[in-house]
Amino acid sequence: MTDIAIVTGSSGMVGSEAVEFLLGQGFAVHGVDNDMRSIFFGEQASTVWNERRLTESYDNYTHHSVDIRDRANVERVFKTYDKDIKLIVHSAAQPSHDWAAEQAMTDFTVNANGTLVLLELARRYCPDTVFIYMSTNKVYGDRPNSFPFVEEETRWELESKHPYYAQGIDETMIIDECMHSLFGVSKLSGDLMVQEFGRYFGMKTACFRAGCLTGSAHSGTELHGFLSYLMMCTMKKMPYKVYGYKGKQVRDNIHSSDTVAALYQFYKRPGVGKVYNLGGGRHSNCSVLEAIRMCEEISGNKLKWEYVDKARAGDHIWWISDVTRFKTDYPEWDYKYTLQQTLQEIHDGLRKRL
Repeated sequence: MTDIAIVTGSSGMVGSEAVEFLLGQGFAVHGVDNDMRSIFFGEQASTVWNERRLTESYDNYTHHSVDIRDRANVERVFKTYDKDIKLIVHSAAQPSHDWAAEQAMTDFTVNANGTLVLLELARRYCPDTVFIYMSTNKVYGDRPNSFPFVEEETRWELESKHPYYAQGIDETMIIDECMHSLFGVSKLSGDLMVQEFGRYFGMKTACFRAGCLTGSAHSGTELHGFLSYLMMCTMKKMPYKVYGYKGKQVRDNIHSSDTVAALYQFYKRPGVGKVYNLGGGRHSNCSVLEAIRMCEEISGNKLKWEYVDKARAGDHIWWISDVTRFKTDYPEWDYKYTLQQTLQEIHDGLRKRL
């Protein structure tokens, strides 16, 4: 029988990229996604358009409109395909700091309990599968905000003598005694559980602690989807708000295609309970002000934005991921997308949908 891959959050940006990639590798892919993104962020953020595209385009793709917290219905998928399930890419999540603060119970049950449901079913039905969890750099909390920064014209930058300056922040940074946001805590709970199922039960698991994941399949909204939503506002001449740090806060950005290529490298040669930071690194990063300028240049429009002199709780002043650990373990992988190419693709994708 054809090898089965399960992708949660399959209509989202990383999930849909994983679906198409894995179909190209010969998997029969089962997507699990009930469009909770539209519940989180409104109709504008719905991923139904992507679900339809995948279902209509690929014969070897099966969609399951199921909540990952619903063990009984998720179990039907696992029970049906059992040990033929060779890979699980878990990218379903509640992804917003602000939304989590307003709906803490839902945030935690989706990000923590939903992850536990999937791990338990994998352990029961397909213990030899490879389980990949899309985690987040927010598991480290706001500790990077205590670093020594230098204010430049368009960005905050780490002091050049700091050990994280050259390559970014690595996996050894501690996670304790700092503010994470409730979202960061719920994702960290899932992250630790994925590691524990690897170490305790010997399962092939990995947590990829991502920076800003992006690409043309993103249904961007104000509360989640930085570059996608920024480009949308620029193209549609919608107002945009910049929260705190003078708009000079820095994020690294990685295209979903480069992300999925990294996940596949782990699948081909998996480890147990692994943790990797995965972002754009020094290769692809920008401040909010720099991103605004690039969106204006690509779209030809001037963005109307206002500054709110209050940062979001737990938000990073500066984050650049050190991907050295992953590149050392998987030297075959490297970036294909620059930031400019990513933003151009986002623009072109939005132009087709708007």
